[in-house]
Amino acid sequence: MNARQRVLDIFNHGGAGTGSAMWTGHPNDATVPIFAKAWGIEPTREAIFNYLNDDCRWISADGGYHHPEGRPAFDPSWNVKRDTLSAAGCFAEAETVSDLDGYPWPDPSYCDFTDVYAEIDKFQDKMVFTGLWSPFFHLIADFFGMENYFIKMYDCPDVVLAATERITDFYVEANDKFFAGLGDRADVMFFGNDFGTQRDLFISPDNFRKFVLPSFKRLIAVGKKYNKKIMLHSCGSIYRIIPDLIDAGVDILHPIQAQAAGMSAQELRQYKNDLAFVGGIDAQTFFVNATPEQIKDEVHRVRDILGPSIVISPSHEEILPNVPAENVLAMAQAARD
Repeated sequence: MNARQRVLDIFNHGGAGTGSAMWTGHPNDATVPIFAKAWGIEPTREAIFNYLNDDCRWISADGGYHHPEGRPAFDPSWNVKRDTLSAAGCFAEAETVSDLDGYPWPDPSYCDFTDVYAEIDKFQDKMVFTGLWSPFFHLIADFFGMENYFIKMYDCPDVVLAATERITDFYVEANDKFFAGLGDRADVMFFGNDFGTQRDLFISPDNFRKFVLPSFKRLIAVGKKYNKKIMLHSCGSIYRIIPDLIDAGVDILHPIQAQAAGMSAQELRQYKNDLAFVGGIDAQTFFVNATPEQIKDEVHRVRDILGPSIVISPSHEEILPNVPAENVLAMAQAARD
């Protein structure tokens, strides 16, 4: 059984006989040379993954969008200047749906995924997470300005819904094009929207169901159309909408931000028959300050609670330079115990 088959069996709740699996995540650019020096390897992420015997690869399809003028698919700073997440975006003054018409909306016909497919082909023995990242929730927050976005849910709900739908239109069509060409070369549609803060959701569950969930379901439908497992990335405390996510078709939850309210392994245990998990080893403080032996103990503890339907991984995929190399190695070793 290779890594791809083993992880797929975990995602299918295949039972304790499957064995365990691990995903390193995404070492930060500044982290890569630190780990490479510690382990005497080439300063590349792939060298790190090979050293740790990583079972998974994340290959985003976003690089397949090629505008003839080099423009990004979405630019919330179009015709405005933005310096912070709360700064007004180009839709900040929009009060009617027609106010959205002037924006140069992206064209899925500019997508060419040839290079993405070639990269995926290199890792047919690994569990590849792929698809366009499709962060429509974040993009809408940027287009309006985050605080303004939440206010407009009440002041101009039709505008918010229309803008969300137009962003999602692109991601639905582009993902459909991508997965139609992908075939059976990968098993998981992976996309991300951070719905939670450290304490709770950004918006109420009712507003989530009105303004976010419909577009979320449209994206999931694309993955299901091509028989892919649906893996959602969401940082923060999202425990209040986990039943909604399950009902919508989410198969795998990532990254399980362990210190966020309601997101400990023990609290998520109730969903282990409905969801598989990727993550769970706290990266906010524990990964930074623990000893390698403490890391190993925590891997065993989390796996005992959420296993066998868990791929061990940090509680955020971005591994920062303050995480000791020996702790990441300890996680990888314990995941094989």
